[in-house]
Amino acid sequence: MDVKSKVGTRIRKLRERSDISQKDLAYSSDLDRSYIASVENGHRNISIVNLEKIAKSLGVTLSELFDGV
Repeated sequence: MDVKSKVGTRIRKLRERSDISQKDLAYSSDLDRSYIASVENGHRNISIVNLEKIAKSLGVTLSELFDGV
């Protein structure tokens, strides 16, 4: 599994653990829902800026976001 897929899987797991939808995560991150979906599916080379937005929306640090990746 490549790093994009690992990060996407981690984001999906954290989102599901928080019981929020892709739409809600996108809204709170100021990103598009289709962008979140493509990140979770490992199709995007996500920027560090957007990773930080997602981490904040999920209530985790960047370090926690990458835990186990």
